[in-house]
Amino acid sequence: MIIDSRATSQKRSPNTKELKEYKKTLKLTKIQREVLVGLLLGDGSMQTQNDGRTYRLIHVQGGRKKDVYTNHLFQVFGPWILTPPKLSPFRLGGENYKRGESWRLSTLSHGNLRFYGKLFYKDGNKKVPKEIGKFRTARGLAYWYMDDGSIKSKQSKGVLFNTQSFTLNEVKLLCTVLLSKFGIQASPRRTTSVTQLRCGEEKKWAGWQIYISGKSYETFSQLISPYLLPELAYKFPDPRKRVVQECHLN
Repeated sequence: MIIDSRATSQKRSPNTKELKEYKKTLKLTKIQREVLVGLLLGDGSMQTQNDGRTYRLIHVQGGRKKDVYTNHLFQVFGPWILTPPKLSPFRLGGENYKRGESWRLSTLSHGNLRFYGKLFYKDGNKKVPKEIGKFRTARGLAYWYMDDGSIKSKQSKGVLFNTQSFTLNEVKLLCTVLLSKFGIQASPRRTTSVTQLRCGEEKKWAGWQIYISGKSYETFSQLISPYLLPELAYKFPDPRKRVVQECHLN
């Protein structure tokens, strides 16, 4: 599923009049709404350029297999996107800055996206809505994980959501929803970032992750497996292995 510029370049940007009429035909499907909620809990963001009358979804990710994932999102939101995903350079600041490339995807600005812009943003900052439990679905959970999930370690069945951009109270709310909505045991987990210095290492406070216990592995796996892209399976622990002990008779 590598992005094929020959196929995606067939989309033509309409003129102003055509675009206005085209936007009237757009309506979010059930699948698109569920995916959208998952992305907004992850790396997705909403942008408005007219004081909240319309919004557009912007999704930026870099790293392993993210070209496949971005191309998949391009297919999910197809009618809403006129420009194929672009590979753009990025730079992370700090003493040990990093350079790289990330995939960027953005939808048309539209009034039908205003509900989600208002739901997830306050004073220009992204937040976890108090009503998030009403919008959580297994599909949305899977896309949230593909965006921001990772394994705890190769030896553990526990997994993590990288929710460092949210406050502790927001992370606690998400943990509560995971338990009440899906029966998943989750808890906040403190994180630190490590900076390499000449005299050693410096650890700094880096926010909160969500840790999902290995006790909920089977439940969590059953929920997201139908939607997890094969190319992103590396982000999820391998199935539990049963150890069979053989008894040898002498």
